[in-house]
Amino acid sequence: MTKLTYFRHKVLKIKLKLVILRLIHQNLNMKTKFKLIILFFLTVFAFQSCQDNDDVSAPLNLEVNDFIWKGLNLYYLWQADVPNLSDNKFATQTQLNNFLSGYPKPENLFESLLYKPESLYPAAGQAVDRFSWIVDDYLELEGQLQGTTNNNGVEFGLSYKSSGSSEIIGWVRYIIPNSNASTKNIKRGDVFYGVNGTQLTVSNYQALLFGSNNDYTLNMADINGGAFTPNGKTVALTKTILDENPILVNKVIVSGSHKIGYLMYNAFYGNYDTQLNDAFGSLKSQGITDLVLDLRYNGGGSIQTATRLASMITGQFKGQVFSKEQWNAKIESYFAANDPESLKNLFTDKMGTTAINSVGMTKVYILTSASTASASELVINGLKPYITVVQIGDLTTGKNVGSVTLYDSPTFGKENRNPSHRYAMQPLVLKIVNGAGFGDYQSGLVPTFALKETLSTLDVLGSTTEPLLNLAIGKITGTARTKQSTPGIQFEYFKDSKSINGLRNQMYLDKAPEGLLKALE
Repeated sequence: MTKLTYFRHKVLKIKLKLVILRLIHQNLNMKTKFKLIILFFLTVFAFQSCQDNDDVSAPLNLEVNDFIWKGLNLYYLWQADVPNLSDNKFATQTQLNNFLSGYPKPENLFESLLYKPESLYPAAGQAVDRFSWIVDDYLELEGQLQGTTNNNGVEFGLSYKSSGSSEIIGWVRYIIPNSNASTKNIKRGDVFYGVNGTQLTVSNYQALLFGSNNDYTLNMADINGGAFTPNGKTVALTKTILDENPILVNKVIVSGSHKIGYLMYNAFYGNYDTQLNDAFGSLKSQGITDLVLDLRYNGGGSIQTATRLASMITGQFKGQVFSKEQWNAKIESYFAANDPESLKNLFTDKMGTTAINSVGMTKVYILTSASTASASELVINGLKPYITVVQIGDLTTGKNVGSVTLYDSPTFGKENRNPSHRYAMQPLVLKIVNGAGFGDYQSGLVPTFALKETLSTLDVLGSTTEPLLNLAIGKITGTARTKQSTPGIQFEYFKDSKSINGLRNQMYLDKAPEGLLKALE
């Protein structure tokens, strides 16, 4: 049996189960059901016999491309919208090979099979798939999804230098502890305009900041009245393999009768779930009355971690639906007939055998920015049917779709991966909605109280005078002004370091659903 035949055979097994289950539940007499089932078996047998005559497999130079096409054909959320991913596009492996041979670079094939990717539809609002990606080394990808990156420790935002300009400037959002940058004279709020003496632009920033060179020097600037002036200062930085604990600040602020828990959480890394639970244990032991969750720089991560975080914030909704996954038609049909509950993510009181430290909030204040994406947005949207969510800050990214890592293996999982290469894909495979069925926030989640960060108003994170946290405290205590104006000089947001490096605004499953993988075995 060829690889294409094997793949189609597995898909046919799923379809066969679907047909049988549907026939059993239809209002037909037993004789009719029996005839239909026999007819379906004969059809599958005939198809299988024809495919077995096609004893051609993908040659070694097309193995990666073969994996890409078959993985996307089965899992891709918009598979039905891409003609070249149609189930009936290629009758034989030979035909598929001929198509795949037209793409010498696997990355180009991958891009061509996406539905309206941002690279081909750059105008605002045109792109549909803004977040699928592929890597040539899954070891690096696995590290990134758990917070391990090649990083000098400067987390920054990028903004246009002026309206209509192609030049951009960077500003430091925070410094990762125990990084190379943490030993240098650079801090939150510092501004840089160039790298190694070259002005940053929309066309060179990736090469300068994320190129192969681990060492570079930032050229710093001062900002006065909206103008950037080089100040002659430089900061030499070196990238190393760095593990980032996403819990940057965890403290309790006492204001009158309020004990306000403040947690700045910068990524949903599953391997830090224990530390996250401990952070909530600390807040709980101090008897917090209110909670401010700072997700302004959190670009997302694990769906499971998001579910656990929502359970830590609450605790009173165990077993109820936090979110529901919606897959492409093939996978959705399989689970609808076999295991619909597996597509639901439920509030829980356990992480394995460990009890979750829940603080029982009925209202939560969440700080956001244009960098708040994916799993962060999932937490906001998932909590809304159950408790009051007060969102403070800026409009979020608007990513209501999730991905899963696919490997070149018989089940697209980690086991029995092809040893001849390390390519892996992170395609979008699902849309996610909350317990009330709402998930249409692709334009972003609108804040309850709008307040953008500006370069001239940055303050120490966790300080009661920091503008976003200060507004949250004011709303909690009733001392905030009814309308909060946006102070300082604003610059149009371009990108940020997390959306470019590592997670790339991800919301992902730790692995594909077990039921489907078992069906493919």
